[in-house]
Amino acid sequence: MAAPDSSSGAFALLNCVKCRLSGDLITQFNYIAAQNNLNSGMKNLLYCSLLILILPACNNSEKQLLKRAEIIHEKVLTVDTHCDTPMDMVRSDFDLGQHHSEGCVDFPRMAEGGLDAEFFAVFTSQGPRNDSAYKEVYSYALEVLETIHSNVEKNSDVAGIAITSDDAYKLKKAGRIAAFIGIENGYPVGKDISGIREFYDRGARYITLSHTRNNDICDSSTDPKGTEHNGLSSFGREVVKEMNRLGMMIDVSHISDKAFYDVIQLSSAPVIASHSSCRALCESPRNLNDDMLLALKENGGVIQICILSEYIKTPDPNPELDAKLRELRGKYGDYANLPDDKKKEMRSEYRVIQDKYEKLATVKDVVDHIDHVIQVIGVDYVGIGTDFDGGGGVEGCKTVADMKNITIELLRRGYKKADIAKIWGGNIMRVLNEVEQKKEIPA
Repeated sequence: MAAPDSSSGAFALLNCVKCRLSGDLITQFNYIAAQNNLNSGMKNLLYCSLLILILPACNNSEKQLLKRAEIIHEKVLTVDTHCDTPMDMVRSDFDLGQHHSEGCVDFPRMAEGGLDAEFFAVFTSQGPRNDSAYKEVYSYALEVLETIHSNVEKNSDVAGIAITSDDAYKLKKAGRIAAFIGIENGYPVGKDISGIREFYDRGARYITLSHTRNNDICDSSTDPKGTEHNGLSSFGREVVKEMNRLGMMIDVSHISDKAFYDVIQLSSAPVIASHSSCRALCESPRNLNDDMLLALKENGGVIQICILSEYIKTPDPNPELDAKLRELRGKYGDYANLPDDKKKEMRSEYRVIQDKYEKLATVKDVVDHIDHVIQVIGVDYVGIGTDFDGGGGVEGCKTVADMKNITIELLRRGYKKADIAKIWGGNIMRVLNEVEQKKEIPA
């Protein structure tokens, strides 16, 4: 048998590189080497040549993806529907206009990451359900609302309050950030439905009906005591009707499955899941299963994929993290009962523990959830709600400065600009418009 022509192997490998730079290349390399009976020395020589060819090409490819992502972020409205940054703002000197080394969200890093609009959550942890507690938590919620307004007004050269999609688009055109407001947990409403109008008049455009525990509106998906109302309470049904009447988005994140279906059946307007993911990919009661996704599509609503790691990928056992979190809870006790300065200390220490010990999901895992929603119900019903400063963050996207990495992964998977525009803001703005159009009160 004649000696093999080594140049034929090199030629074939070059064609492989030109055709496709992927994980399949190593398999193709080994196949070609075997077909041409290359000895180990020639294989090593060709492998080194292959690396020399691939590495610059990969680098150029990543640069091209980043450039494409930057162009898209310049052109389309990008919206995150949930962050808990106001917890750091209230009763402190936290300034959204300053670049911070801690936390996840501020205006400079939003600009860096190409994020145009953020829903700042007025979060209240579930507490006692009595008149004095309702009065206290309602007053606190109003204080947080005022803090958001004053912080944005302080930075009016770079940001403005938005209550409609038109506001958001106009602010983007002017080169300014849109600051929306949501209420996380209906607890501050107490049993007085007039509070909803007060929150609406102060700029809030959604209410997450519950949080981690049941309240007077509905059952939570994670209350260890189980169900209390078997879904929505009778008061909760009035809350849904009032929010429809006002033109305020109903947020079904955190609520129980039965409460979700009750809302879908009762609401005359589309609803949102401001920060939830897919139960088919990560078994968590906080996530929506495929039947719920189908119901959400029928309603015309949208699920905003939450990038909190344990809602994206079922975590492997992590005894070190568990032990550190037990120590933290032992040190501070119940977060809901802490004074503000201690809450801030606990959040800061939690972040340190999270950074050091938590094994995070990745941007690829996040986009897997986006892919899943699209496969089940289509591209018109999915968006992004990070839950930054409330536990959100994955490898590759830990702050708003990293948001383009999600776009890069979408581009890598072949998504076109029109669909990326829907995912990043078009879908949630459609729902906001439809809820506004269906309201019954005069403008």
